[in-house]
Amino acid sequence: MISTLAAAALALSASPASAKISDGYVRGYDTYVGDWSDEGVISGAELPVSNAVCLWQMVLLAEGIGEPDGSKFDIHDVDGHFGTTTQYATKRLQVHWGLADDFDDADGRVGPNTFGKADNQLLKTGGSTARGQELQLGYYSGGQHKFAMKRNASGIYTFQKGTTWHTAYYGSGQGTTSCD
Repeated sequence: MISTLAAAALALSASPASAKISDGYVRGYDTYVGDWSDEGVISGAELPVSNAVCLWQMVLLAEGIGEPDGSKFDIHDVDGHFGTTTQYATKRLQVHWGLADDFDDADGRVGPNTFGKADNQLLKTGGSTARGQELQLGYYSGGQHKFAMKRNASGIYTFQKGTTWHTAYYGSGQGTTSCD
């Protein structure tokens, strides 16, 4: 009985791997494994303009995914706006990762399954996974590109596009993004 109560207390006190979209940021705590698997949905209809979209577009760039015209997703496509090119590339990546059987079955939305699959490519490059400490990460997919990220002491992700660091926030989904 005591061991059951202790296990229940431990389960209730355990901290989550990461935060939800209502927090306003792409965020994680403790180990980075699974940090993105409980993020909210971004798409052309759901929070279509944000730095969280920009972070996702950096994933598409790193993965070397194709665009509708046959070219590869490139740095000029990383603008924080979830348009038709981002949706197309997302669907292609969902098929590539086995999240959909074919292009028509892919939904082109980035939710817990798609974000969660992406965080499998995160690699610790420095810092600490201890709560309240900064952690440096890289996104390495074996594709053409990679990019650097940091998870600050509050668990908020920032990522590097070129030489500029951007905070991965959701915002209202309307308006501007620092990736423009």
